[in-house]
Amino acid sequence: MSTTATSSASDFQELTDVAKRVRAAIEEVIEGKPDVVETAVTVLLAEGHLLIEDVPGVGKTMLAKALARSIDCTVRRIQFTPDLLPSDITGVSVFNQEIRDFEFKPGAVFANIVVGDEINRASPKTQAALLECMEERQVTVDTTTYHLEAPFMVVATQNPIEMEGTYPLPEAQRDRFMARVSMGYPSPIAELAMLEGHAAAEPLDSLQPVTDGEQIARLVQTVHTVHVSEAVKEYAVALVGATRRSQELRLGASPRATLHLVRAARAAAALDAREFVLPDDLQQLAVPVLAHRVLPAAEAHLGGRGAEDIIAGLVASVPLPRNRRD
Repeated sequence: MSTTATSSASDFQELTDVAKRVRAAIEEVIEGKPDVVETAVTVLLAEGHLLIEDVPGVGKTMLAKALARSIDCTVRRIQFTPDLLPSDITGVSVFNQEIRDFEFKPGAVFANIVVGDEINRASPKTQAALLECMEERQVTVDTTTYHLEAPFMVVATQNPIEMEGTYPLPEAQRDRFMARVSMGYPSPIAELAMLEGHAAAEPLDSLQPVTDGEQIARLVQTVHTVHVSEAVKEYAVALVGATRRSQELRLGASPRATLHLVRAARAAAALDAREFVLPDDLQQLAVPVLAHRVLPAAEAHLGGRGAEDIIAGLVASVPLPRNRRD
């Protein structure tokens, strides 16, 4: 989608400066994962939601908390459990005896950054409570709609579905996360540094905010002004379309995935101090933005090819646009 708004060089300089501070703050807590941190900051500036998936103990919740604490804004944490109710997330109307009327008590989702810990340990019904707020930035309770303040971001963690006590995320909810990242085990050097810095004290306690919600909202507007040429848009459509035609996938990516891919590419270009998107931006973001939305076919599973491998193969097979910038 084109826009007539423009941003000055100082706007992009402010964006890169703030992003550098946010990354540095997070990396004080998360050792040796610059690519994961970069994706998290990209999703933040692209107005998306982030899903962090990996085995227990590798720092998923730590990353989510560090991102939230680096920004001076409202933060709420939801610990997803099997007995969590949808009203715990969205809120509930209760009868107030003093005013003789129902009064709305906001749920945990009413914050700028919502940290959803182990989201796939709640029932699908409870998980579905996030669908409206993640897509429309609003909550509807008892026919009344309540709007959520900007910026609004859900940072959710989950364990692989092979782990005991987990429920698979519905396809509709996975599709609302702009990107999925995996922490992975740290390198030996990073793990030694973690022992040095984290053994005696909680690293989050010393993490101070380096920006605020108002500034993040302003930087998001700068991202909106990044130019996307027609050739790059066509390339994005071709990449996502390839997932729908692939014989290795039984479910391809949705049109929402195309939108999220372009929005994330805009943020990546702005973080690189560019006013335009390159096909390279789409290629680098294709796996984190698309892989969690697709379902590999049985033959791909038997061949040991996961969604990430299939998406990477499709990126390599789709021809680049002739005109890289216009």
